[in-house]
Amino acid sequence: MVVAVANRQERVLFPRGRKKFQPLLRPLTGPSIYTGMSDATAFDLDKAIALLSRTPTALDALLRGLPDTWVRHNEGEGTWSAYDIVGHLANLERTDWMVRVRRILQEGDSRPFDRVDRFAQMKDGQGQTVEQRLDEFAALRRQNLEELRALGLQASDFGRRGMHPALGPVTLGNLLATWAAHDLTHVHQLSRVMAYQYRDAVGPWGKFLGVMQCAGHSAPA
Repeated sequence: MVVAVANRQERVLFPRGRKKFQPLLRPLTGPSIYTGMSDATAFDLDKAIALLSRTPTALDALLRGLPDTWVRHNEGEGTWSAYDIVGHLANLERTDWMVRVRRILQEGDSRPFDRVDRFAQMKDGQGQTVEQRLDEFAALRRQNLEELRALGLQASDFGRRGMHPALGPVTLGNLLATWAAHDLTHVHQLSRVMAYQYRDAVGPWGKFLGVMQCAGHSAPA
């Protein structure tokens, strides 16, 4: 007997020994996994900080001390390695998130954000080890989150507007939510880049591994 859940109903499919499948539908009992989903997806500063504070630790646990096969290799010409991704995250801690938070709070949308060089890590700090980049990222993130908490932002502040040079008007809430989602974008990218190193070694299993099929993309924040 196979049980699948769809549209808050339980579908029971009888074994193939019968002449045809005979779905039996009956209402589910018990709480829905989607209860409160709309509240869960609304921006919440404390929840964003909870995630942002963990990213450096997660990357450190994954990358520190790994062989170069995992850390320095990429997916081909013009792509990033794990080493490059950590450098990028550190660079944006210096030039993006809190810089733009301050711009919104001090100048609103009267002055557009400065453009961010998302490839700066390919030019700067190339003599660093991955451990040094991890340490730099962790220190900058800690400093930025301390500053963010000290601002004492209220829910009413999240609607304050800034001006993105490409996207146009954005809110402080948009910016802070993007900071957290940007971390997850690059955690996703990191796993894909690292899995790529075994694209041949896994042989035919590659077609079952979603991480091998994902092309992914990232645009300037």
